[in-house]
Amino acid sequence: MRLVLEALEEGKLKRIARLFRKLHPARIAGLLESLPATERAAAWDMIDGERTAKVLRHLQEEVRRRLAAEMDLDHLVEAARGLEPDDLVDLIQDLPMATGRQILEAMDRRERERLQSMLSYPEDSAGGLMNMDQIAVRANIRVGTLLRYLRLREDLPPNTDKFFVIDRKQHYQGMLRTRRVLTARPETLVSELMETDFEPVPADQPSDAVARRFEEEDLSSAPVVDADGRLLGRITVDDVVDVIREQAAHAIMGMAGLDEETDMFAPVLASSRRRAVWLGINLITAFLAAWVIGLFEGTLQQVVALAVLMPIVASMGGIAGSQTLTLVIRGLATGQLGGGNTRILLLKEAGIGLLNGLLWALVVAALAILWFGDWAIGGIIAVAILLNLLCAALSGVAIPLLMRRLGIDPALAGSVVLTTVTDIVGFFAFLGLATLVLL
Repeated sequence: MRLVLEALEEGKLKRIARLFRKLHPARIAGLLESLPATERAAAWDMIDGERTAKVLRHLQEEVRRRLAAEMDLDHLVEAARGLEPDDLVDLIQDLPMATGRQILEAMDRRERERLQSMLSYPEDSAGGLMNMDQIAVRANIRVGTLLRYLRLREDLPPNTDKFFVIDRKQHYQGMLRTRRVLTARPETLVSELMETDFEPVPADQPSDAVARRFEEEDLSSAPVVDADGRLLGRITVDDVVDVIREQAAHAIMGMAGLDEETDMFAPVLASSRRRAVWLGINLITAFLAAWVIGLFEGTLQQVVALAVLMPIVASMGGIAGSQTLTLVIRGLATGQLGGGNTRILLLKEAGIGLLNGLLWALVVAALAILWFGDWAIGGIIAVAILLNLLCAALSGVAIPLLMRRLGIDPALAGSVVLTTVTDIVGFFAFLGLATLVLL
């Protein structure tokens, strides 16, 4: 990136063009994503026309959308022709509707029909991930016939580790591994080598479920079928890697309300608008916690030590709850947490909250007594921490489960709700006990 920035500063754009010709498209995409908007546009113009499509394929969604929107339509259509159908579908979905329609109209009829079929499925479903470049065969042909057919093709689709067996009506019957074809006798029938127990992926299956299956079964590709069992296409591991990467980015960015801000150098106004919404939500929760504190204003005025110790109670509850929340969100994302084991996890986390609550309640109580020389304050903060850590454990399990049931993404909003709950419970327990005991 340093060489690119230096060339841009010196105005030596041809040097960038020479550098880009030596780099893999994925590496070029990474460099573009690391540049501010104006420098990115200048560097983008230095990419050879025939490599534009390959670089577009590797760009993050938001960056790809911005660069494609600035391209001349003819140039964009030409670049689109160089994309795999599934990558082209992603690009069309990222572009304004009118631009996407123009790209479709520029395609030949057969390609346009294929793309429209893929676009009919939700982006986060197996149908939205699939490609239609699979090789389908009949069960009654011989291996020698299949090999002759493969030799007639100019090339095999990427990641072709298996062929899919269908009947005359395109219904999926099983799959045939490529290695079995290469080692079998030419007179062997496909029906003798095919595996009928390999389950296809329904077109409406969520993409995260597809990713879990690829991970669990170590797959390179899998067939996609419609509701009637007809073969539609296949999903390959490169598409699943994109899903996993997006899920990881979503989990990390969502915790801070930045789920959509994948472009570090997005325009200031757009980024400010996104963050302002999140800050506003957080402000509301902060006022709720402040309102609880205000209920005990008289107590705080008479016992100043309480104001000093209050942040400890809230902080301990927030951290403990975040640990449980993260564990539960991960369990929901990987499918490890369901109705059958939720109660077990709840009891486990309650046990952890109780043990850690007892341990740290004693530690904090001892420190408070040494600090302020008041046994009552030590006892009050000990009980408050114990109650808050128990509440944090239970909330860390209950909040994401409730949000999932309400159709809200727990990775995006769970931490804010949890922090609010632990702050309110912690302050109320601490200050309420102090009011009862000390006044």
